[in-house]
Amino acid sequence: MSSTESAPAPGRSRGRRVAVVAVALTVLAGGAAGAMALSAHGRDQQPKKAGAPSAGTIKIVRADLADSRTLPGALGFGGQRTVKGTGKGAVTKLPKTDTTVARGKPLYWVDDRPVMVFFGDTPVFRTLGTAGTSGRDVTVLAENLRALGYDTGPTPRATGPADGAEPGTELTPALLAALKRWQHDTGQQETGKLVPGQVVVLPGPYRVSGIKAQLGDPAAEEILTVTSVHKSVRVKVEAQESGPIHKGDPVTLTLPDTKTVPGKVTSVGQTVQGGADDDASGSPSDATLQVTVEPTDSAAVKNLSSASVQVTFTTEKRKQVLTVPVGSLLALREGGYALQRPGGQLVAVKTGLFSKGMVEVSGAGIKEGDRVVTTS
Repeated sequence: MSSTESAPAPGRSRGRRVAVVAVALTVLAGGAAGAMALSAHGRDQQPKKAGAPSAGTIKIVRADLADSRTLPGALGFGGQRTVKGTGKGAVTKLPKTDTTVARGKPLYWVDDRPVMVFFGDTPVFRTLGTAGTSGRDVTVLAENLRALGYDTGPTPRATGPADGAEPGTELTPALLAALKRWQHDTGQQETGKLVPGQVVVLPGPYRVSGIKAQLGDPAAEEILTVTSVHKSVRVKVEAQESGPIHKGDPVTLTLPDTKTVPGKVTSVGQTVQGGADDDASGSPSDATLQVTVEPTDSAAVKNLSSASVQVTFTTEKRKQVLTVPVGSLLALREGGYALQRPGGQLVAVKTGLFSKGMVEVSGAGIKEGDRVVTTS
């Protein structure tokens, strides 16, 4: 073999080395790129740190704050009472439930004679038929006949202990004549006398809620039950937390369809219920008071005879106090809270009522209109 045949040409050798180096560099570059891609992929999978909450500034303002409490209640016709008859005879006709009890109209019948309704606070407990008789039952008679449009003559003289008579109104001949005319107009016997058992005296308009007697039962038994014509909500409130609730306070009622309607407190019970071994298990129950609430607009609940509702009471109020969003408060290491001014200065404050994301603040270093940092 000649030297010219065995030795590679100088140009070809250099070309092969360059090619090998290029391939190697390509492999290395690809590996590096792959490693970088894998590294970046790994970084993308790592959880990122949460950013700091955004902060802005807000003015300290004066506003009214109110705290509230929502409790369950039962909507229905309240004020149920039982009507019991008097005298002899048998029940011969009864009203239908949901009937409205009207002044001067029959409520039920005894021996086929109507028992009429008067409004007042004293039952007819004796026969009224003699002029000169006086008392609160005479007052009830006079007031009802006048309300029904009958002329009872001059206003009957009121009597009292100084007259040596029972307090109330005096029964006059004119009043007895008006009684007789009313008996005639309503199909009663025109006796000119009012006998116990002829009328039922109720405090005001009611509705018949239930029937207790059956036809033929003695009249001197429980006849029926009546309730108020107005719907109300009964709420049990823990006795120790009932202090802020007063008669006349406004409330908000949330109905089963989530509609809200205004209402007001009509009564706060005085009798504490529970607080001892009050339930069937013998376990002590919370001491409660019954609070009665009525919707301001009765039409708002006209389609509900009974329902579970939510009642929101305002339990605490603050008038025209300095307020900031709750997010403006900074907890101090030594205790208490501070507000931060835009320049970073902290001002210690005392907190008051919290309500709907706002808080009452006070302190020597703050005033209305000051700007403070807030995260909400």
